[in-house]
Amino acid sequence: MNRREFLQTGSGVVSGMLLLNPRTAFGYEANSAVRHGLLGCGNRGTGVATSFAKNTSARIVALADIFPDNLAAGREHFNKVNEGLGQPAIDGKLLFKGPHAFEQLAASPDVDLIQISTPPFFHVQHLETAVASGKHVYCEKPVGIDVAQAKHALEIAKRVKSNQSVDIGFQCRNAPPIAALAEKIKADALGKIATVSGNYNAPASTEKKREGEGKDEYRLRNWLWDRVLSGDILVEQNIHIIDLCNWMLGAHPLKATATGGRNVLTHFGDCWDNYQVDFTYPNDVHFSFASTQFGSDNVFDAGLKLFGASGSATCPYSGPIAITGANAWTYQDSAATAPGSGKFAANGAFLDNLEFADRDKERTFIASIVSGPVHNQIAEGVQTALSCMLGRMAGYQKREVTWEDLLAHGEHYELGFSVDQFA
Repeated sequence: MNRREFLQTGSGVVSGMLLLNPRTAFGYEANSAVRHGLLGCGNRGTGVATSFAKNTSARIVALADIFPDNLAAGREHFNKVNEGLGQPAIDGKLLFKGPHAFEQLAASPDVDLIQISTPPFFHVQHLETAVASGKHVYCEKPVGIDVAQAKHALEIAKRVKSNQSVDIGFQCRNAPPIAALAEKIKADALGKIATVSGNYNAPASTEKKREGEGKDEYRLRNWLWDRVLSGDILVEQNIHIIDLCNWMLGAHPLKATATGGRNVLTHFGDCWDNYQVDFTYPNDVHFSFASTQFGSDNVFDAGLKLFGASGSATCPYSGPIAITGANAWTYQDSAATAPGSGKFAANGAFLDNLEFADRDKERTFIASIVSGPVHNQIAEGVQTALSCMLGRMAGYQKREVTWEDLLAHGEHYELGFSVDQFA
């Protein structure tokens, strides 16, 4: 479903899609288990797969990870989850480890759905294999960390089969308060939008270290610190706020200027710890975005504000989601929450306004598999990833960069080592 179709139909789509048909052309009985395979047993991957298991008809039946210790921890965790849900433990033959685990998972006839929660550098490679296998795919953002990967993903999108559903992990769109606000904005509650501001201020990620590991393993385990593996904070983390702006404006930015740098962090890695970006959208709408990623866990605030001729709207992770002006409105359940009072969740499972974002995203995705219509969100995911790359390139090159400049650049990042050493 694209943003225009969602906004035209409103939040009723989400509830309506949960009314499953008794039997469909997709080959599933109503509410039957979708066999779910998790690729990447890290913090976020484990959290999302657990939510799938507890909130949908999906059942975790397979796990894959490059590192044996991650796979073992995942097996222990999901065996407990499955036991609590009255489901069997994961079969040993459906545990795949090493650099080719993603291919083994894709080849398994015992898996219907692959969740891609690997470091972002590998998303497009793993997406290509999963799509080619004919399985349904839930791929975390971003869809590519450079322009070359983004263009490759667009080619993959063309090969998605007519009965295959592919979702990208922009769960914030499915948070009930945010979806309700987006519907109001689509109905012209703000009038002509003139300017937007947004921010994502978050604590630094913590170091992961193992005895005897080499430098390449250290990079992989600390991929959030690594520009090539993550795409930098603008592409990997801040992308959620930029995606909400794209979605609510119904467009991608046409150009950007940016500043930023690595002013506080001193640990290994080359990601910036702050960005200040001015995006220009169609109709000369400017989006002023700022982010930081350093400090302690009590430093967290993320959200979006939109200013129009008839009023303004606030859309924070924590705090009132509301419209002021001629068409004043407040999402009632958010009214009592103080702005910026939310707690950071390293696994992405936020509370407050995002409490049900993952749940509702996953339910809508499983409904698309069981009863249809299927999704193909790759192209829209690429558009948001490119929007973030636009700001990143403007910052790195210290100049104004247009959308055409970005696409013509041919930006391509190299990992610099072979993952086959971990076989």
